[in-house]
Amino acid sequence: MLIAYLMSGYAPESEVPVFSRFRPEASMSDPGQGTGANKTLVLTAMIFAVAMTFIDQTIVSIAAPQVQHELGLTNTGVQWAINAYLLTLAAFFAFGGRLSDTVGHSRMVVIGVIVFAVASGLCGLTPKGSIAEAWLVTFRAIQGVGGALMYPAALAIVVNTYPLRERGRALALFFGIAGGLTAVGPVLGGYLTEWTWRAIFWVNIPVALIALALIAMSHPTTMHRPAKMDYRGAVLIAVGVALSVIGFQQSNIWGWDNAATWICITGGLAILVVFFLVEARTESPLISVGIFRIRPFLVENLVLGTSNLVFISVFFFASVYAQVALGKSASEAGLFLLYFFLGFVIAAQIGGRMLDRAGAKRPVVLGCVLAAVGFYLWAGQVTSLSFGSQEWYVILAGAGMGFMLGPASTDAVNRASHLSYGEATGITQTVRNYAASLGLAILGTVLVSALRSRVTTSLVKMGVPHAQAVTRASTIAQQSQGGGGSGSGSIPHFIALDFAYAIRTVLWVMAGIMALAAVIAFVGLRYGKQEESEPVPELR
Repeated sequence: MLIAYLMSGYAPESEVPVFSRFRPEASMSDPGQGTGANKTLVLTAMIFAVAMTFIDQTIVSIAAPQVQHELGLTNTGVQWAINAYLLTLAAFFAFGGRLSDTVGHSRMVVIGVIVFAVASGLCGLTPKGSIAEAWLVTFRAIQGVGGALMYPAALAIVVNTYPLRERGRALALFFGIAGGLTAVGPVLGGYLTEWTWRAIFWVNIPVALIALALIAMSHPTTMHRPAKMDYRGAVLIAVGVALSVIGFQQSNIWGWDNAATWICITGGLAILVVFFLVEARTESPLISVGIFRIRPFLVENLVLGTSNLVFISVFFFASVYAQVALGKSASEAGLFLLYFFLGFVIAAQIGGRMLDRAGAKRPVVLGCVLAAVGFYLWAGQVTSLSFGSQEWYVILAGAGMGFMLGPASTDAVNRASHLSYGEATGITQTVRNYAASLGLAILGTVLVSALRSRVTTSLVKMGVPHAQAVTRASTIAQQSQGGGGSGSGSIPHFIALDFAYAIRTVLWVMAGIMALAAVIAFVGLRYGKQEESEPVPELR
């Protein structure tokens, strides 16, 4: 009955007339419609809805060894069980955002939650035997589709519910909890797998039920604009993003000198170029490419893309560092990440309030600078092999990311008409997830290269012939990306130390990337608050 009610639609949405996508006379952010209590309930409902999508970005990797052992998956199969979700999530964000603007945000959140929960349950019911691999990869991919349908709509509802001057604080809580859940994923995964690995999927079901109940209670109200769906554009961007992301994901396995890697990456990029050319000439496009003529929207997406080369990657590399260099178990490595989350969630609240009071430039620039300094100082301590000497720098790096991610995302979405918040969110999330895949590929290559060099030198000093040292170092470097987790006694000290030096290089690169993001924000953004009356440029 609850689901039937939720799926029946909302009268305020269904009665809204068709408007242009970006109206010159429209306020850039129409005032929120709810009372204080109702707005808080809507925000809570949307946080529960998207919680699953963030947890699942990191939780599955912790259980991967158990999943592979019990189901008899190949190495390629278990990798695709992890990557299929991230791949479809990135590929369908733009489609999900546009669909929510045309069908209705509340309806798409409900559909997305149901799709995600059902797919999660079926992942947890993966049978043993020959169909296990195909089953798990398929439903992981469907999870990603559900997340891509849900997230842009959920964020659009929050933006529509709160007036411009309250959005920074509201979305600081939204992004703070969402970002924190990405860090909590490995911790939760470590504890759930002590019972059964299937629980990492089943945990989504009660979260989904709570989300649906809260949606029914809060009755979020937004406007949508029925319009023809650009399926040609949806196929082009999905294929382009998916193909190039496959190239990024597989680069550390296939190698950068493998033709397949470059065929996927360049082929995907070429399709994306075609997509933008086609969209510029389409009457009712999936993405109005003219939105990039809005300077703050363009700059914020450049900042988000640059910073997300680092954001998802840091969880992976910090977790592997804790296991390989510090000899921690998988669940202990997850606790290591909670220090990053601590800095992130506190700074996110401060950054949101700064956005409301003075605009986006200060929190975004400050956050990028703090993150750059934090990563740089953290890099200087990783070779000590003592977490006690690193924790404050981990917190500082997390605080920097928390300061800037929420305000940058909020400011970008604020630049769209209230009828196109879903589309704007779809664009920003596509940029963020695409950049995250690229960042993992680039930083993974940096790690392998640095570790190979260090281990080769160490082995030669131990008397191993150079040719053998190179071969063994290459094998160790590739295997190290899968994590350790068996305790410090199983990993020779020189390997642990060499890995720490390699991670130091990765963190230096992260610091440089965040410094670049700070420069982009400082040069590209203007000081001052966005005004309610600022017009939205006329776009196709």
